[in-house]
Amino acid sequence: MHSIGIYIIGDEILSGKREDQHLSQAIKILKTRGLSLSWAQYLGDDPVQLTAQFKQSFASNSIVFSFGGVGATPDDYTRQCAAAALQVPIERHAGAVAEIEVQFGEGAFPKRVLMADFPQNAVLIPNPVNRVAGFAIHNHYFLPGFPQMAWPMMEWVLDTHYRYLFNQSSIVESSILVNDAGESQLIDLMNAIVKNHPETKLFSLPKLGPNKTIELGVKGPNKAVQKAMLDIQDGVTAAGFPWQAI
Repeated sequence: MHSIGIYIIGDEILSGKREDQHLSQAIKILKTRGLSLSWAQYLGDDPVQLTAQFKQSFASNSIVFSFGGVGATPDDYTRQCAAAALQVPIERHAGAVAEIEVQFGEGAFPKRVLMADFPQNAVLIPNPVNRVAGFAIHNHYFLPGFPQMAWPMMEWVLDTHYRYLFNQSSIVESSILVNDAGESQLIDLMNAIVKNHPETKLFSLPKLGPNKTIELGVKGPNKAVQKAMLDIQDGVTAAGFPWQAI
């Protein structure tokens, strides 16, 4: 099973000038297809950093969606850094040029057409909004930063190339809400759950306030989750803390 990761690129995100919307939406897009996100990284418009990160993920088995930095302005480096990470030249993609020409006519030249310059051997990702294509290479899918363009393009990639992965995992999640407990009071129990139920992944989400609560649970294969949750419930009860199902 491939891991799935995303890059969210742009100084405007890191500076707070724009608020990221891609992370939560990418999770939703994947979840509706029975898939989950393994990792996410925010990156600035820094060519050295971008090239290094792309080089690392190109060497992995991850399916990667990258949002932002694919424009033609001097602060957009994503296309060039992807090429540098793969040590291939930038080439003008005839299909991408044709799409831009259809949308903008003579206005495609001389500047808009720069957005058809992709790493050598890249293939197009169609853009349903303005026909300025994204590009794909080595299981990496480079999309615009604009949500109204990027999200349907991500969905198209998944539905076109990865339908065979949909709903293949029987991963489920279950938890209880523990009242009046601090995490430190349940660490021994948590360690026991991690040790005795290796097929599951434990999570603990405390909430501060007048009434302390912890959402404590696991995710993993259904049968393993059921067994782990019985031990969690018994352990919390034995520790003297009230709990309720979620």
